[in-house]
Amino acid sequence: MSQQIDEAKLHAFIGKMLGDLGGAMSVPTVRIGLRLGLFQALAAAPADAGELAARAGGLHPRYVREWALAQAANGYVDYDPASDRFSLSPEQAMVFVVPDSPVYLPGAFELVAAMIEAEPRVEQCFRDGSGVRWGDHAGCLFCATGAFFRPGYVNNIVQNWIPALDGIEARLRSGAKVADVGCGVGFSTMLMAEAYPASEFVGYDFHEPSIDEARRHASEHGLGDRVRFECAPAKAIGENGFDLVTMYDCLHDMGDPRGCAAHMREILAPGGHWMVVEPIAGDAPEQNMNPVGRLYYNASTMICVPTSLDQEVGEGLGAQAGEGRLSAIMREAGFTSVRRAAEGPFNMVLEAA
Repeated sequence: MSQQIDEAKLHAFIGKMLGDLGGAMSVPTVRIGLRLGLFQALAAAPADAGELAARAGGLHPRYVREWALAQAANGYVDYDPASDRFSLSPEQAMVFVVPDSPVYLPGAFELVAAMIEAEPRVEQCFRDGSGVRWGDHAGCLFCATGAFFRPGYVNNIVQNWIPALDGIEARLRSGAKVADVGCGVGFSTMLMAEAYPASEFVGYDFHEPSIDEARRHASEHGLGDRVRFECAPAKAIGENGFDLVTMYDCLHDMGDPRGCAAHMREILAPGGHWMVVEPIAGDAPEQNMNPVGRLYYNASTMICVPTSLDQEVGEGLGAQAGEGRLSAIMREAGFTSVRRAAEGPFNMVLEAA
């Protein structure tokens, strides 16, 4: 290397890498703490390692102490050296303990673990240009994906996204027919069904285990008679006459998003609307060089692009497709009105009619 090294830049970069590696190494310890109920137990009251181990059901105190010190070093719990006790602040609890918090993130740690497990399969895709079928990634990726997106849906679908659509909320309250395409394990579909009991909801997904899980969730929440789940690819949905079609974080995963867009127009009733929720992104890559873009580009490399390339056409839009490309696909399908109806830190909501 002939270029002179800038020592300040080198040390800054090493500092960044130490932070990144520390975050990566936190994934297994956080997952263990979540599965063993350690965060939940600590949220009840401050505790030393022995008390926390007992409170979590009789765990081994030595392991619990090392775990708690690791989380304190992560900044995920607080540590008081004077009393040798650990505690969880209200802000930390919102991330690790409160399921309906908008920043509840356990699903993100499960998603990262699934991405790491799928690494050999995705590496092979780099070599041969193939894809990875959605159900074949690793572990329960579809469960982790549902858990990751659920907090955003709980805090936005009914409160912010549907009210931002043109006249749709009133139609849902009076009684409308809705297709939730790419519904996954059904969280989005059930949230809408709970909020708008006069309307009819059908959730569609091409992944049968996800549909099985969605039906189980609907039954457990007493919604089995108000929502229906069907296994079908987006372009193969035979039913029509929908007043609203929703797609939550899935259009970019589809192999043929253009064909899907054309079919959505076909299954809509006259005057119907299509709501597409997608990861927030600028139209140029340089606009996405930020913490949110970083998350989405990495997830897209490991999940979204391989999923799309496994399917028919395999366009591979990626999770940072941007409003421009997505809107063009909608207009190409025959939608004459396309607009950004709402946005947040992680998502944008496009409405087509």
